[in-house]
Amino acid sequence: MRTLVLWDIDHTLISIGELSNEIYGEVFRRVTGRPLKKLADMTGRTDLAITAETLRLHGIDPTDEIMKTFAETLAEAFSARQNDIRTRGQILPGARAAVEALDSRSDVIQSVLTGNMRPIAVCKLAVFGLDEFVDFEIGAYGLDDAERPPLVKLAQARAERRYGETFDASTTVLVGDTPNDVLAGHQGGARVVAVASGASSANDLRAVGAELVLESLADTDAVIRAVLDVSRS
Repeated sequence: MRTLVLWDIDHTLISIGELSNEIYGEVFRRVTGRPLKKLADMTGRTDLAITAETLRLHGIDPTDEIMKTFAETLAEAFSARQNDIRTRGQILPGARAAVEALDSRSDVIQSVLTGNMRPIAVCKLAVFGLDEFVDFEIGAYGLDDAERPPLVKLAQARAERRYGETFDASTTVLVGDTPNDVLAGHQGGARVVAVASGASSANDLRAVGAELVLESLADTDAVIRAVLDVSRS
């Protein structure tokens, strides 16, 4: 029986600072012909939800057509800014060692559960050389659903089809940095290891019921123990 580990990306594995907001602003202007006055809250949310709310905040109906155009333009914009992602962003302490250590284990399969649409998720992890450690085919992404909880079962179903194994709450671990990640795990059917590497404190993450909370990924052995212990508890 293997453990399916689903990583959040932003502020869990990497950080690119204010670059996401900057790119969203550029894309908004390009797609709508108007300046971005207010960006929807991005914390722990999907690109689908962020884009739709941002458009509504400007009185624009998020039709299928404009959402498709926005998504395609956003993916292109992130790809074009890879050098900026590399120079202005960073891998968070211990992230590479953690995913590399888990990748070496035969009892673990790794992918992502992220608010980013798939091309952006691949772009971000590839820039920092983390793409080789995760199976993107079984991940769940920010255009798969507006809310995060359904993404858990989607990733489990994709992993089951690919590997011929059943993954449920006892064998799936979501690693993330926000209360929304914790709630997504619990409502979607996964255990959660929360990391206080973003804007949410360890107390914030415990308050919403994270099974285990780490201050960071810096202690690789502690990360491995947390992931394996929480999946077998």
